[in-house]
Amino acid sequence: MSEAAQRTICIGEATVELARGGDGRFALASAGDAFNTAIYLARAGQKIAFATALGDDPYSDAIVSLAAAEGIATDLILRVPGRLPALSLVGVDGMGQRRTHSWREAAPARDLFELPQWSRIAEALTAARMIYFSGITLSLYSNIGLGRFLAAVELARAAGARIAFDGNFRPHGWGGDLTRTRTVFAETLKRVDIALPAYDDEAVLWGDPSPDATIERLQAFGVNEIVVKNGPNSALVAASGARDTVPVPEVVVSPVDPSAAGDGFNAGYLAARLNGRSAIEAANAAHRLAGEVIRHRGSIVPRSGAAVH
Repeated sequence: MSEAAQRTICIGEATVELARGGDGRFALASAGDAFNTAIYLARAGQKIAFATALGDDPYSDAIVSLAAAEGIATDLILRVPGRLPALSLVGVDGMGQRRTHSWREAAPARDLFELPQWSRIAEALTAARMIYFSGITLSLYSNIGLGRFLAAVELARAAGARIAFDGNFRPHGWGGDLTRTRTVFAETLKRVDIALPAYDDEAVLWGDPSPDATIERLQAFGVNEIVVKNGPNSALVAASGARDTVPVPEVVVSPVDPSAAGDGFNAGYLAARLNGRSAIEAANAAHRLAGEVIRHRGSIVPRSGAAVH
């Protein structure tokens, strides 16, 4: 098996993020749900590539440099002259809740599967060991882009790649169009092997009354391995014909920032599964990594605190 065939490809958007700290000042960072997961997977020792499109500006250069420094292959990051990456401004409202405002309509990541080089991404997907993306990834693309992307995913799956998907539903990314969102998700789920949804998201999008209902709906789409994240309560795992509740470890956690907790969970789970561990063991590893992520401010924690156990 070639080195390319051994790697996981994460697909999505990497943005420039300005986050306001407790002193009122803004700090510059890079963010993006699939990008965060790619970083944590790479830190867990997995061979990872990130597929996206960026501009030719210094901020895009910084994102590529960060990916390379984290051990992520950058050969699937397309560069578009004259374009700029998306910008996110992050602050906290009067209730202490994180609030994000984004400028992303002109970001090149939205055109990934409509750029002249898009077939290079599609070809690379057919050689992947695993492909990971989210509902936020899907929200980027036009109908043309979605058609090309899902066709590439289907071909990759037929060639042996496992497809992992986190619904990560954000209404604003879909312009509030629930009908289109459900249609796109339904087409996507037919091609998914591992689903990693958050129950709160599924309840909003589909009206699921419980995590068990989420499991049953996803199984109806043919998804064989499902892990429903249920906030600080537990994770509900359905795999190999069994259904188990995996509680969050009973340790004292002082949450600092919930940003990217789900991304860390997904990385912890997928890294463990790629290493041959059971679904239950993987869910426990996922809880541990998510617990580390929420102890630090920002999406990407210091390297010393980001081990997958």
